Amino acid sequence: MRAVTSAQVAVIGAGPSGLAAARQLLAVGVEPVVFEKAGDIGGNWLFDADTGHASVYENTHIISSKTLSQYEDFPMPDDYPDYPGHRQLLAYFRAYAEHFDLKRVIRFRHEVRSASPVDDGAWQLDWRDDQGKMHSQRFSHLVVCNGHHWDPRLPEYPGSFDGPMVHSGDFRRMDDSWRDKRVLVIGAGNSACDVAVEACRVTPHVFLSMRRAQWFVPKFLFGKPVDKLAEKSLWMPARLRQWLMKRLLLTVQGKHSAYGLPDPEWGPFEAHPTLNQDLLPLIRHGRILPRPGIERFDGDGVVFVDGQRDAIDVIIAATGFRITFPFFDPELIDYSESLQVPLYRKMLHPEHPNLYFIGLFQPLGCIWPLSDHQARVAAAEIIGQYQRPDDLEKAIADELAHPHFHFQKSTRHSTEVEYHRFRAELVKELKAGRQRAGRARQAA
Repeated sequence: MRAVTSAQVAVIGAGPSGLAAARQLLAVGVEPVVFEKAGDIGGNWLFDADTGHASVYENTHIISSKTLSQYEDFPMPDDYPDYPGHRQLLAYFRAYAEHFDLKRVIRFRHEVRSASPVDDGAWQLDWRDDQGKMHSQRFSHLVVCNGHHWDPRLPEYPGSFDGPMVHSGDFRRMDDSWRDKRVLVIGAGNSACDVAVEACRVTPHVFLSMRRAQWFVPKFLFGKPVDKLAEKSLWMPARLRQWLMKRLLLTVQGKHSAYGLPDPEWGPFEAHPTLNQDLLPLIRHGRILPRPGIERFDGDGVVFVDGQRDAIDVIIAATGFRITFPFFDPELIDYSESLQVPLYRKMLHPEHPNLYFIGLFQPLGCIWPLSDHQARVAAAEIIGQYQRPDDLEKAIADELAHPHFHFQKSTRHSTEVEYHRFRAELVKELKAGRQRAGRARQAA
């Protein structure tokens, strides 16, 4: 396989995963064309006070510790806190881009409108530039890094609600316009709990509706970031790690039913955990009022499945996102309702060998350090130094049949992985793929 020119590899997205892809391609001598529809790097971490751009909210902090949230060849500054805020993270991504000279290959405010495979395995891209003009070009390889936290999944219930309902992806800040409003937050994930905590700072009327149980994990245990503490148990069998974490959380927090919340029937590693230091104490202080799932909307209120009705002024739906690719024909690739995403190592497609997905996974940990390892695999294959398994469909089936934990069957967990095991798999796969490529060259 021959090396390609700078005009032949397209990367969609300049968020943290797209930056990793560009960096690793440049490292092997390939100059990609990176399409970014926003005016700056950062993806969701590019705070935008206006809606329309999927963005963190004003007080967002990362939920994984900085040492497990940094690119392995570019550490975060020593003076960053254990859990940096979004402004610090954006500064970090900008420093990363500058250090590796990435901006020269990024076309800002360029939106890819369609990407279609052509007969020789290449990809035809149509895009709109920063002047509104349309362009079309063929690329030999396509690297997709558009993220999966931007297309809101809004809930539907019987009845109608008189007030505004916004998705958490469009939530930016709590200001005086929210003061004394009766706010209902729907969801139990990190965004839902963060928004509920924010809301109770400006209004005493905050309700949190949870359709299903959830494990709530404090960011610190025994004075250490919880992911660094959990890292010390990697030598244990998965079942034992699961049991110990469950015992520890129950010892520190007690049962969730003591807070008026449903108790999970699964282990802490079998669903994406919610990391929040403040939620449970605020519930016990009466600042956040837990509610079960919603039965129906009722004009100026909401009726819950237990029959209780509360008057509500505004609803924030922290109900997740769809995995979508607006530039693909849905008949070609559509994972929006998939319970499992059939890609090898969450990146290699069995039918399109020149297509790579980087960052299309949800780890028990941080995404972009692992995206960097995926990008190393993609870059190595593009220049002929990596060869994928011969029977990729069998490899995918085996991977899907053996998840890192018995994750809950839902669209939210369709791409779930355990951080450390997934990293080890990617490192091992790159080495094995290099060996396969070496044997193929010798045989030729």
